[in-house]
Amino acid sequence: MGPTLRKVPVKRRSPAAVFWLPLITFGIYSIVWFARTRGDLNRVGESVPTTWLYIVPIVNFWWLWRFAVGTANVSGRGAGGAFALLLPLGPIGAAIVQSWLNTRGAVAVDAGAAPAVA
Repeated sequence: MGPTLRKVPVKRRSPAAVFWLPLITFGIYSIVWFARTRGDLNRVGESVPTTWLYIVPIVNFWWLWRFAVGTANVSGRGAGGAFALLLPLGPIGAAIVQSWLNTRGAVAVDAGAAPAVA
């Protein structure tokens, strides 16, 4: 008999907050959102590297691609679409990606496995 599976949701966040808070906090909330969402993605089995790489020039393109792949796997949307939204549009793209995660952001994981701490 195989392992039993349960749904583990990615935390629901307000797309409006994901859009407005970076504007109010001069971009700081964007880094917070990436870090928290990265933790959620890793908790459900994706492998997005540490958020510290997001602030390193040139490396941040690779990190953003890995983040887009993780969100695509969880949301069922394309990684290229997520990357194309997040890279040039900033908070607008993040709000759209958050709405994708809110609607389809639950994946099945092994119920016997302990969730990873982010």
